[in-house]
This record gives sequence, C-alpha cells and structure tokens, in this order.
Amino acid sequence: MRIGGLVLASCVMAVSSRAQDASVGGGAALMNMTASHVKSGNADTSFVSKGNPVIAHKYTADPAALVYGGKVYLYTGHDVAPPGKEFYEMHEWLCFSTSDMVHWEEHPVPLKAKDFAWAKGDAWASQVIEKGGKFYWYAAVEHGSIRGKAIGVAVGDSPTGPFKDARGSALVTNDMTTATSIGWDDIDPSVIIDDDGRAYLFWGNTKCYYARLKDNMTELDGSIQVVDLPAFTEAPWIHRKNGWYYLSYASGFPEKIVYAMSKNINGPWRYKGILNEIAGNSNTNHQSIIDFKGKSYFIYHNGAINTNGGSFRRSVCIDALKYNKDGTLQRVVMTSEGVSAGSGKN
Repeated sequence: MRIGGLVLASCVMAVSSRAQDASVGGGAALMNMTASHVKSGNADTSFVSKGNPVIAHKYTADPAALVYGGKVYLYTGHDVAPPGKEFYEMHEWLCFSTSDMVHWEEHPVPLKAKDFAWAKGDAWASQVIEKGGKFYWYAAVEHGSIRGKAIGVAVGDSPTGPFKDARGSALVTNDMTTATSIGWDDIDPSVIIDDDGRAYLFWGNTKCYYARLKDNMTELDGSIQVVDLPAFTEAPWIHRKNGWYYLSYASGFPEKIVYAMSKNINGPWRYKGILNEIAGNSNTNHQSIIDFKGKSYFIYHNGAINTNGGSFRRSVCIDALKYNKDGTLQRVVMTSEGVSAGSGKN
C-alpha cells in the first residue's frame, strides 16, 4: 500500500484496513477476561472495565463513539481471524454503551457486512451519528460488483439498532474517487454535523476525501474534494470544540495518530503534529474523540491482549484527552490503567 508516496509491497492490504482483531479460536483464552462479564445469548451483557484494553472478552478495533441521551455508545469492528491467520477477518460490528466509562453493556450485534446486499464482506471501520431522531451508520465494506472498498449507510431508530441499509446501494464506490488508483481508498468514514445543520463525510486511505451530505444523510451533496494533509495514511476523525475543527488521522506505518486544525470545515488545515505514538503490538491505529460529562476522551485500539493479540487481533482502549489554552491538543499518554469515572477532566 502506498504511504506518503512510497509503496510498501509487503503490506498492500494491511495498511488500508483499520486493524480489526481476530477472535481467539481453538479454545485459547483471552487474557484479562473481565470476571463480571455475563453471557446471555442475544440479550445485552454487562461487564466492568478493569483498565486498558476496555473490552477484554473479545477482540475489538476501529472504535467510533457517539454521545447520546446521557450515555456513550461505542461501535467497534470485530476481529475474528483465528490464531495463525495473519490478516484481517471481520464480518460484523459491535455496540457497547456506558454511563460512566467503567460499567458497560454489550448489546446484540446491530449490523453485519451481509446486511448490505450489494457488498461481499469485510466489516471495516465505521461511525454512527444521530440526526432528527434517526441514527445513521456509515461503514466500509468490500463491494460485490465494483472493484474495491465502498462506503454504505444504514439507518435505525435507536442507537442500538436494529439497522438496515438506507439506500440499497453504496454511498461511495471506488470509481467515484480517482485521486489514487488503489482499490482501498474508500474506507474509514467519519461524519460531523456542523452548527448550521450541514453534514460532512470524511474518509480515505493515502488520500483524504470529504464531501457534504444532503439533509437526508444518505446522498452526497456536491463534488468530492481532497484534503491536503501531510503523510496521510487513513482513519480520519473530524470533531469540533470551542470554534476549532480538528481533523486527526493515522500517519505512516506502523501508524501514529496526528492532527490538523482549522477555523473552517473546508480548511485550510494547519498541521499540528503527533497526537499519540504507535500503539503497542499493532501496526494500525484508529481513533475516536468525544466529550462526555465534562471530560474529553481519546479512544483507540492496540494489540495488547495476550497471548494472541496483535495487528489482526486488536483491542479498544480509552485514555484522557487534554486541550491547551490555545486549542492545541496535548500528547495522549497511553496507559494500562485507562480511565475511571472521575478521570479525564480538562
């Protein structure tokens, strides 16, 4: 895959997919299993986070968080590659929720790649956003008839689903983006609804794209633009705070998370440097940034679960995010302790 104009022949597809961990097979146990986790079939399950990784009973990756109704809803990919398979295998997305960042509920699987009838698989990175009482889920999958990755959108009446394909076709396909010739540049969607109600979709690999969305949230409104960012690899995440827009993304390979700032959603963007370093035991990283109950959080993944964790069996972690007085971001310190109900204050 191409990174900063260089071709890494040994990882053509690896860079393009956000890490998605594989579940442990063959009876191997996940280390740090939360003792309070309760299995209950299709019902919700509860567990208490003991630090990082937050979710220790299965592999999770590519976190995207939504704050809604006094809770954080955490959506992740689900790595299910068996031990020994050194590549991404992901078929569905998972949903967790919390009201204090410590006590969590895992909800029944809300969306699978096969729920997009036009797709042939690969439940890669995604994000859910609410508008007008509806919940829109933007997800990257492999298209069934058009070469390469594509972005679909599903819709539901609840943050926990059920969700269904909102269009019956892809929102973005590889033939719509020509800034690079690779087949996996249409991945990692991130959506923001601005103060004026206009919604924007950011996405990409090796090239960062963005476009406005129509009010129905299921169609593009205008042309696709390219954001000029240094050393962009993938995983754009767009958020706003105190009049600044922040565009963070994965850079290099193995990936660091870096960021840029702007006073306008359309740029120009000022590159500000590294936000966090390479995550342990994972070539990829993928971030989500939220404010919740007066605190700011940086949500990411690493490969820290022993003994089978790694680049294809990742795990979601959460640490505090701090803002400086001038709006710039402090370097995120990745910890094993993670966050608690009283941490993360700015």
